[in-house]
Amino acid sequence: MPTIFTLFGYRFFFYANDHMPIHIHVTRGGAAAKFNLFPVSLVYNHGFKSSELKMIESIIEENEENISNHWNTFFNNNKK
Repeated sequence: MPTIFTLFGYRFFFYANDHMPIHIHVTRGGAAAKFNLFPVSLVYNHGFKSSELKMIESIIEENEENISNHWNTFFNNNKK
């Protein structure tokens, strides 16, 4: 599970065997969510408050390029 970054206790990551479209998983404590990247949109939420989801979405939007670059680098290097 490659972690892209951790911010304010939120862990932003994807799974090594993940699938398209490009998306990011977020966890903190016992809560978890998944967001697609283009456009940034919530796929599922298990336990985050709406105020947390807004902040997480904002963080993802600010880091869209970084997340996309990590995804493409990881999956292009592991296609072998």
